[in-house]
Amino acid sequence: MGQKPMPFLYVCIQKPGEAQFKTLFDMLEMLQQYIAGYVALTGEEFAVLADKLVVREFERRQLLVQVGEVEEYLSFVVRGLARMYFFKGKTEMITNIAKEGELIGSSSSFLSGKPSCYYVETLEPCTLLSITRANLEKAYRESPKIEKLGRLVTTYFVLQKEEWELECMRLDTRERFLRFVGNNPELLLRVPQKYLASYLNMKPETFSRLKNHVKKRPVAGRP
Repeated sequence: MGQKPMPFLYVCIQKPGEAQFKTLFDMLEMLQQYIAGYVALTGEEFAVLADKLVVREFERRQLLVQVGEVEEYLSFVVRGLARMYFFKGKTEMITNIAKEGELIGSSSSFLSGKPSCYYVETLEPCTLLSITRANLEKAYRESPKIEKLGRLVTTYFVLQKEEWELECMRLDTRERFLRFVGNNPELLLRVPQKYLASYLNMKPETFSRLKNHVKKRPVAGRP
């Protein structure tokens, strides 16, 4: 699958315009900041989780998992972009686009151990901090705080999914576009337009028209 587990003193070759992560310590600090949004872990508690992580690197347009495969990892994006999608007939239906500081993976397959119904693919070269289900369960047993973290993250994503489904029904195409762009302006520059259109469940030409309209007017984010 192209994954490359790396040792602790991992050095990332810096490319123009990209952030540089000299060691795994820098990556773990980024993950620690993400976790702090859910629960406060002591250094010892965080070490229980960190000890079970692996660094994986992928080039652009590499598949992390395919339909029919079991998702082995839940991953935190340190660098790059990835998407999750399935096919409806011959049309790609994108359900998630994850950037730095976010999680990616076919979660239903990861949690159930059943074959994935989704493809997960990188859109840019990616560096991921990943954990297997077995190691995550082991971390839960070793630390009640980490088990609480797992519950909080799962709850957040369930609520986020419900909110997104409500927005898709409640907001019209233009409102949905403006809400998304207001919250994710950088993705307009990093993600192909056809992928953003698919994620927002609209035709590419509609997305293009709305994008051209936005260029003439500032976009407000989520209140």
